[in-house]
Amino acid sequence: MKISIITLFPEIFLPVFNSSILGRAQKKGKVAFEMINLRDFGQGRHKTVDDKPYGGGVGMVLKVDVLAKALNSAARVQSPESRVILMSASGKTFNQTKAKSLSKRKQLIIVCGHYEGVDQRFIDKYIDEEISIGDYILTGGEIPAMAVIDSLTRLLPGVLEKPEATKKESFENGLLEHPQYTRPETFKGMKVPKVLLSGNHAKIANWQDEKSRQKTNKVRPDLLG
Repeated sequence: MKISIITLFPEIFLPVFNSSILGRAQKKGKVAFEMINLRDFGQGRHKTVDDKPYGGGVGMVLKVDVLAKALNSAARVQSPESRVILMSASGKTFNQTKAKSLSKRKQLIIVCGHYEGVDQRFIDKYIDEEISIGDYILTGGEIPAMAVIDSLTRLLPGVLEKPEATKKESFENGLLEHPQYTRPETFKGMKVPKVLLSGNHAKIANWQDEKSRQKTNKVRPDLLG
């Protein structure tokens, strides 16, 4: 997969992309990142990328012509599986189902919004979908873009050493993941549940399923419908 990111702050992505699973995914050739600095397409001596909104209002708006030039510079993968995404507080909320869907694309071009927003004409002409990571406001789309990229990259075939690791995670079956334990067996009087030490895989699976349902009912009852 190829992921192109249009941003005013490409430097903040590098430590994340070169670390942990994302770094290993690049080394394995499972994903390639292309950083596009929006400022490179700015206008005039000051490389201006934004302007005051028509109709008045607080803040500045990213310019449609500057954004279009940056988008056109992306090294496009000639495939109907390419998709252009705008990280926006106005978008649909991102979830695991969407992560799975995006992980099947050949290329994603992610535009990181900033300031007061993006000229609507750019959205109307070029954006396939707007995505939000929650009902709150951040200073820009960079952190949301990292979250989306991390969540979908780990789903790419061959990225995780144990592919089955994604099968019993939260949201995979409509439930939150069951509690997990490791050594020591006893910590400050708290013991690991006996069933997990039994070696009885059928009983362990039943226990895990029941605990998943209990946790989901307590923490996220909305997932149970």
